Amino acid sequence: MPVDWHRYPEGWKAFSAQIRFGRAKGRCECTGQCGIHQGDPVLRRCTERHGEKARYAAGRIRLTVAHLCNCDPPCMNPEHVIAACQRCHLRIDRFRHARNRLATQQARPRTYNRHLTLPLPSPLP
Repeated sequence: MPVDWHRYPEGWKAFSAQIRFGRAKGRCECTGQCGIHQGDPVLRRCTERHGEKARYAAGRIRLTVAHLCNCDPPCMNPEHVIAACQRCHLRIDRFRHARNRLATQQARPRTYNRHLTLPLPSPLP
């Protein structure tokens, strides 16, 4: 998903690098915020590391900074963010993505099914 850099504060890239490589030392900091690691007492923290082959997906890990807050625009408070692998970051943001998808669907004009000429059902609230 492309990033809209205009939404982020000035100095974001340096802040992000400090979180990912300074504080997190290149390792995903997720300890259950994504909903995966919370039940396993041994693997309380995700084991993915930046640049290494992904253990649970294809490709290489690229750490990102995931917001745990609802600040809009995104803030630069170190207590509001974690370094996260792609899998954890997408899962942390899954409810925000679902809300955005619903808003996008509701904003589209209603279209008709060309075979039945009946209006398509509207999205669920």
